Formats: sequence, C-alpha cells, structure tokens
Amino acid sequence: MMANYRVHSKWFAVQVAMAIAASALLAAPQQPKVTTPQSLRLFVFDCGTLHFMNADAYSLKKEEVAQFDMSVPCFLVAHPRGTMIWDAGIIPDTDFKPGSGTVTAGIATSSTPLLPQLRAAGYGPGDITYLALSHYHSDHVANANAFASSTWLVRKAERDIMFSDPPPARTATANFSALKNSKTVIVDKDEYDVFGDGTVVIKSAPGHTPGHQVLFLKLAKMGPVVLSGDLYHYPEERKLNRLPTREFNVEQTAASRAAVDAFLKKTGAQLWIEHDIAANAKLKKAPAYYD
Repeated sequence: MMANYRVHSKWFAVQVAMAIAASALLAAPQQPKVTTPQSLRLFVFDCGTLHFMNADAYSLKKEEVAQFDMSVPCFLVAHPRGTMIWDAGIIPDTDFKPGSGTVTAGIATSSTPLLPQLRAAGYGPGDITYLALSHYHSDHVANANAFASSTWLVRKAERDIMFSDPPPARTATANFSALKNSKTVIVDKDEYDVFGDGTVVIKSAPGHTPGHQVLFLKLAKMGPVVLSGDLYHYPEERKLNRLPTREFNVEQTAASRAAVDAFLKKTGAQLWIEHDIAANAKLKKAPAYYD
C-alpha cells in the first residue's frame, strides 16, 4: 500500500510540475511569427537619451542650439532577403532589472531595453542576418553582443581599433567583445550593397572614427533615406557648417560630409541625423515601420 502511495505521489507531482510549466509558457509573452516582407521595411527603436549641458564639443554656442540632449535610436532593416540591425544603443539590456524603470549610466538614460522592442516587431536576435554599426562608440554598441550569431559587416580600420591593445577610448569594449568571433565580412568598398538590389547600401564616411559609415535605404513609399551615424550630432552642425573638436580625423570628417552631401543630391535622399532629438521624436517607433 505504501509503495502504491509513493508511486501515485510521484505521478501527481509530475503532473503538477507539467501543469505549472505549461501555464508559464502560456503566460510568457509570445514573439509574433516572423514574416518575410514583400518590400523593404525600416523599424525605429528608442534606445535612450544622452543628456548634455552644452554643445561646446561640437563647436556650437549655447544660443545656437535648440536642444542639447541627443536621441539614441537603433534600427532594424527588414528586406525580402534578410534582416539587419543598424546600431545597438547606449545601455545594454542586461542593465535592466524587473521593475527598474529608467536606467541611468553616466549621462545616458534609457527606459526601454532593445530586445523586447525587437520582439514586439516580430523578431528575435536569432532572426537577424546582419549586424552593422555606424561606429564603435559606446552609444552605438551596447547590445552588439546580442547579435554575435549574425554576420557582422565592418570596415577593417574600425574592427582593428575596436580590438586594439590598449582598447580604444569612448566605448565599452565588453559590450561588443563577442563580435571578435562572429562571422565577419570586411567591407572594403566605398558603397556596399547589402542585399544586392541597391535598396540597402552601407557607405563609407570616415573621420568621426577610422571606419565610420552611414546607411542608405531606398524605401518604396517613404523614399530614400540616409541614416547618419555620427556624421552629424546636431542639425545646427550641418546648418552652420561646424565641425566637432573630438574627431578621429577632422579633415576626413569634412571630406565625408561633402561626399555624403553629394550622394544626397544624387539620390534625392533625406538625411536622418540619428542624434537629432527633435526629429527623432517625430519618427514612428516599432512595431510600426516605414516602407
């Protein structure tokens, strides 16, 4: 009798455990099924804010700048032939704890981790074909390690400095350390056509960093757009033709700005200054998208 009781007790315990596990799965937020888009889509994610008291480092006086704070966006490009993350934020998702609300790190704040926004758009890190960063500074690489299984598109000069000894300043190397072993394509062309149809093109724009780059997108309804990386930080830089004081090579930055301006005229593309907080506030955020 006691043996039968023990058997039934074990059976009951197993059934309870299975029921709890099933309930947990049902209660967990489900990622929407990934669907291949028929045409190019661009998702914009809120990846935080940088808070500044002035714009001295950008050769701008206080009275010349409307807002000192900078937006920190991340982007998902969804193409019929694959997907690409462009820039990965300022605060890593691992810094967010349940109920933590807004997270602060130095002059940066972020209220929403990246990966839940990505899942709400219907994608997980494993669904991302490519990772491309405009450059290696800390406000663009925070969640790079989450995409270490993607193919990394990077210029040799940028990769070299990212893994140099001693490590570079103005970044958090731990946030991209996993990329060292990622499948990597070294981009050596001025313009790199990611999917081979001219709709997603990474364009060289060195100066801010050795391998800084911008992203051209040919959206069917929205029209062509160039994501600036840090070619500019404030719209006033462009309007007043001011150059930052902390560039890797300020002469290269000036040349890259001229080259991108010519590219904008040739393509008719809009320039989206990623750190322009007023312009960024007007952009629709994921799960909505531009196409």
